[in-house]
Amino acid sequence: NITKDMTTIAIHQPEYLPWLGYFKKIMNSEIFVILDDVQFEKKSWQSRNRIRTKDGSSVLSVPVHAHLDSKINEIKIDNSKNWADKHRKSILYNYTKTPYFDEFRSFIEQLFEKKFEFLMDLNTEIIKLIVNKLEIKPKIIFSSELGIPQAKQTPSDRVLNICKSVNAENYITGTSWAKSHLKIEDFEKSNIHVKFQEFQHPTYTQIHGEFIPRMSIIDLFFNEGVNGAKKILKN
Repeated sequence: NITKDMTTIAIHQPEYLPWLGYFKKIMNSEIFVILDDVQFEKKSWQSRNRIRTKDGSSVLSVPVHAHLDSKINEIKIDNSKNWADKHRKSILYNYTKTPYFDEFRSFIEQLFEKKFEFLMDLNTEIIKLIVNKLEIKPKIIFSSELGIPQAKQTPSDRVLNICKSVNAENYITGTSWAKSHLKIEDFEKSNIHVKFQEFQHPTYTQIHGEFIPRMSIIDLFFNEGVNGAKKILKN
């Protein structure tokens, strides 16, 4: 059982316009570590996410310059492509009839007015803005700032070393990657309790008909408003 005086952390790559489960994890942690010094994965949620449309869903992708071994914090956005304007228009067009469109419109417009050189800066800005809207107050730090040696460590060791470096007593993780990669016994030896987040996706009213889960959290904001989103995520 996790008590209030224990340090609980979550670790995740910086994603673009993340989904609900991402913020649920942040909501349950005191320290959120943005894993920015691991290899960038093309066609992952690091540079794309989904919004709801009348035809189902649509993927918004940020164009990037990526080499084979690029780390996430080295990835530059390809701003020669007019992606920001396209994303802004696509979001506003598809959510224009939602109940909370007026409440959230300026957030989207201001976000896409800013120019970002690095993908990580764009994603971090979005994550921090949404965390602020949800009124959750984790301490956000970057794995690259922790000075953990990169050489010859398994992904499980990397996570464990991050936990140790911030004196974590509890580590919250998702299930899909962790159940096959995490060496739980190493965490137990270090007195770090691993807690699996079995995220149960809530349903809420979407304007375009039958509910489709795993959209970007902005879908929830437009349909339920910030207060509605807070209540839904707290359940």
